[in-house]
Amino acid sequence: MIDNLVLTAASAAPDLGASTAARWSWLVIAIPLLGAGFLLLVGRAGDKWGHLLGVMASAAAFGVAAWAFFDLLSRPVETRVQDFDLFEWISGPFGLDVGLRVDQLSLAFVLLVTFVGTLIHIYSIAYMSHDKDRRRFFAYLNLFVAAMLLLVLANSYLVLFIGWEGVGLASYLLIGFWNQREEYAVAAKKAFIANRVGDVGMIVAMMIMYAEFGSLRFDAVFAQAEAVPASTLTLIGLALLLAACGKSAQFPLQSWLGDAMAGPTPVSALIHAATMVTAGVYLVVRSGPIFEHTPGARLAVLIVGAITLLYGAIVGCAKDDMKKALAASTMSQIGYMMLAAGLGPVGAVFAIMHLLTHGFFKAGLFLGAGSVMHAMRDQVDMRRFGALDKFMKVTWLTFMMGWLAILGVPPFAGFFSKDKIIEQAFVAPEGQVWQGWVFGLVALFGAGITAFYMSRLFFMVFYGKARWTDDQHPHESPRLMTVPMIVLALGSVFLGLILTLVKFDEYLAPALVPGHHGEPVVNAYVIMGATLALVVVGAWIAWVRFGSAKANIPVLPPAADGLVRAARADLYQDTVNHALFVRPGQALVRVAVKADDDVVDGGVRGLAWLLQGVGGLVARLQNGFARSYAATMLAGVILLAAIVLAGRM
Repeated sequence: MIDNLVLTAASAAPDLGASTAARWSWLVIAIPLLGAGFLLLVGRAGDKWGHLLGVMASAAAFGVAAWAFFDLLSRPVETRVQDFDLFEWISGPFGLDVGLRVDQLSLAFVLLVTFVGTLIHIYSIAYMSHDKDRRRFFAYLNLFVAAMLLLVLANSYLVLFIGWEGVGLASYLLIGFWNQREEYAVAAKKAFIANRVGDVGMIVAMMIMYAEFGSLRFDAVFAQAEAVPASTLTLIGLALLLAACGKSAQFPLQSWLGDAMAGPTPVSALIHAATMVTAGVYLVVRSGPIFEHTPGARLAVLIVGAITLLYGAIVGCAKDDMKKALAASTMSQIGYMMLAAGLGPVGAVFAIMHLLTHGFFKAGLFLGAGSVMHAMRDQVDMRRFGALDKFMKVTWLTFMMGWLAILGVPPFAGFFSKDKIIEQAFVAPEGQVWQGWVFGLVALFGAGITAFYMSRLFFMVFYGKARWTDDQHPHESPRLMTVPMIVLALGSVFLGLILTLVKFDEYLAPALVPGHHGEPVVNAYVIMGATLALVVVGAWIAWVRFGSAKANIPVLPPAADGLVRAARADLYQDTVNHALFVRPGQALVRVAVKADDDVVDGGVRGLAWLLQGVGGLVARLQNGFARSYAATMLAGVILLAAIVLAGRM
C-alpha cells in the first residue's frame, strides 16, 4: 500500500491560514468539558437526565470533528496543517499562547475518540442504569474525552501536557469510581502513581526543549531539531519515551494496566480503545522529527515495543479473568504500535493505522465482555462460563468479529494494519541486518501467541460445556448495549479495508510525507504466509484445549509449571517494583522521619529547653527586693566599667 514515506516536521504554516472549521475546532474540547462541569455542579438534580446530556455532549463533539474533517479534505494537501492561537496565556519573556493544531494526524485521533467515545457513552446508559451515581460517571466520561481531545489537538508540548494530566486525572476518577471497595481505590491510586512516574519524563523533555529551542511549540521545536546535537535529541527522545511508557502501559511502567480493570467495563473500553493508552503512541509519532535524528532513542522505542509486545502476550496466555486477558492484549497491541513507531516514518503510518483499527475491535471486545458480565452477574472468571453462544447470539457474533480482527485474519481490520507492521519489522536499517531479524521474528511470533490466548478467551467464554452455577441465567443484553457493539463489529470487519482503499498514507500527507521504503530481509509473501500459519496454529491449539467437545476445563485453575505461575502473577512485575522501588522508598522515608524526629525536632526541642532554663534563672532574679535589684545594677555597672577599661588597655 505504501511505497515511500518519511516523517517530516510538518511545521510549515499554511498559506491559506486556518479555515473557519479549524478555528471552531476548540468546540470539540469545550463541549464535553462543559458537559462534565455542568453534570458535576448540578448534583442530584441531574440524576434522571444527566446521562443523556453526557451522550449529547460527546455526539456534538463528533459532529464538530466531522465538520473539521470534511473541511480539511476540501483544502489543498499542502495547506492541511493548520496552526493557530486561541489566546495568550503567559506574557513576557516566557510568552505562551494557547493554540491548536488541526491536521490529518490530530483529526484521525479526534474522530476515533469522539465516535468510539459516543458509542461507549450510549452503551453506558444501560450498563450503568442501576448505579445511583450514573450522572457522576457520565461527567467523568465527558471529562476524559475532553482531556484526550485537548491532548491530540494541542500545537505545543505544554498545552499537550495539560491534556496529558487531564487524562491522568479522569482515569484516576473512573478507575476508582467504585472506590467504596478498597482494592478498587488502590488500583486507581496505582494507575495514578505509575503515570506520574512517566510524567517526570515529559517534564524533563520540556525543560530540555525550552532550554535548547526557546519554545515548546511543535513548529518551532521540529524546525530546529536537525540543528541540535544528537546527544541532546537522544535525551529528549528517551524522556518522551518514558512519558509514553507511563501513559501507554509499556515496559517497565505497565503494571497498572491489569489492575485498572477495577473500573466499570465501559471505562476499560474507553481507556484501552480510544483514549489513554493510545496517547503514548500519539506522543512518539507526533514527535517523529525528533526521533528521526536520534537513532539511539528510536532503537529504545523499538526495544520497549518489542519487550512489551511479548510481555503482554505471555501474560495474556495465563489469565482466567476475562477483562485482564483483554488488558494484556491491549498491552501487546500497543507494543506493536510502539514497535512500528520506532521503525521510522513508514512504521509510524502503520502504527496510526493499527491504532485506529484496534480502537474499534478492542472497544467491541471490551463492550462484549461487559455484555457477558451483565448476563452473568458480574462474573469475570472464564472458567465459570462456556456455551454462551447459545444464549447471547449478538454478543457472540460481535465478539467473534473483534476476535478475528485482533488475530489478523483476512479480510478483517487487524489484518491490514498488523500484517504491515510485521512486514515492516523485518526491514533492516543499513548495516543493521540483525535488527530486521530480531524485531521481525518478535512481531511474527507475537502474532501466533496472540492467536492462542485470544482464541482461548473466545472459546472458554462461548464454547464447550456450560460451567456456570445454577443461579445464573444467561441472556442477551438490551439494545442500548448491543447496537454499539454491532457498530463496532462492523468497524472491526471493514475499517482496515476502507483505510487501504482510501489510501490512508496519502491522507496523512503532509504530516507524514513520502520517503524511502526499505525491503524486508525475507520476502513479504513469505512473511504473510508465516504469520497466517502461526495464527492458524495458535487458534487450533486453543480450540483443542479449550473449545472442542473433548476439552475438559476445570472451574479452578490447575497446578502449573513455573512459567505459567509467573504469567498468572504478571511475571512478578509487582514483586520487582516492590523490591526495586517501593521498599527502598519506604526505607528512605523511615530514615527521613527518624532524622526529622531526632535531628530537626531534637534540635528545636533542645533549644527550647535551653531557653526555658535561661528564662528560669532570669526569673529568679525577679524577687521583688529593692536591694537585690540595686546589687544587680551595681554588678552591671562594674561589668560595663571593666569592659570599657579592658578596651582602653
